[in-house]
Amino acid sequence: MTAAGLRAGLIGLGSMGRHHARVLAGLDGVELVAVVDPMGDKNGWAQGAPVLSTVDELIALGIDYAVVACPTALHEEVGLKLAEAGVGALIEKPLADTVEGARRLVEAFESRGLVAGVGHIERCNPALRSLRSRLEAGELGDVFQVVTRRQGPFPHRIADVGVVKDLATHDIDLTAWVTGQQYTSIAAHTVSKSGRPHEDMVSAVGKLSDGTMVSHLVNWLSPLKERFTSVTGERGCFIADTLTADLTFYSNAAVTTEWEALQAFRGVSEGDMIRYAIPKREPLLVEHELFRDAVLGKSRDICTLRQGLRTVEVAAAVIDSAKSGATVQLTPEDVAS
Repeated sequence: MTAAGLRAGLIGLGSMGRHHARVLAGLDGVELVAVVDPMGDKNGWAQGAPVLSTVDELIALGIDYAVVACPTALHEEVGLKLAEAGVGALIEKPLADTVEGARRLVEAFESRGLVAGVGHIERCNPALRSLRSRLEAGELGDVFQVVTRRQGPFPHRIADVGVVKDLATHDIDLTAWVTGQQYTSIAAHTVSKSGRPHEDMVSAVGKLSDGTMVSHLVNWLSPLKERFTSVTGERGCFIADTLTADLTFYSNAAVTTEWEALQAFRGVSEGDMIRYAIPKREPLLVEHELFRDAVLGKSRDICTLRQGLRTVEVAAAVIDSAKSGATVQLTPEDVAS
């Protein structure tokens, strides 16, 4: 760290890396020292920062932390090299392409006392941040169910993982994060219709540690782009649209029925609908501000590597369930408290 602030590097200038470069270049208290990409910067995305060929060259420049935005299969190799050099890291999601690789990354950074996090950007979506704070305040009462839908066309940026590790990890992480619970079981079905070796559609149901039911529908096969999260509880239902960052609450109404046959039925009826006015800051900028503050020791409001490991473990259980046709039970040891 210099008098001007933290020295940061970026590894990878692909579809996410270019956005990280843009945000880092304008982030208060941070200097983008250099970018690593063996392919160079043919699109001019490095924001004027030097473009290097190797991670070793970046480390040699002396940096406080690095953002890892290279392909998922390289996260472990790059992350371990940064940890060995004593450099903190913000690693794009998923943390690694295997559970074993994710565990090695957790050990490497934790054993050295380094600040490291995973870029589960949905945690920085205004609608979900508002939803989480409202759940923590008890506005919904007991939570019964979380349902997510994440659908859209195939992204040509993805080549090394399927829809479970790329897209479904968003929903796995956000569900555990907004509820403050862990997955205890998961059952899933997948299909592959696009001619690739990986799955491109998944439907999964599961249970959280407090008994909450969860359901996820994720695919790359829909012309409709949808990012939907609903949380239903004893006082109503929250609906978050993370494409527009809108949060809506549908309340249960107390309505007296005169129909004797239904008087014993304890159901719900439609009440008021409230669409909240939420400040809508760019999630990626919020993610970088939170990680910068964590490096400075001001805050720890980030997705930790251990939490990122838990998400990789649940994603692996989704794939295992789809292959075996059986429900996979997840113990506390499996999901890394």
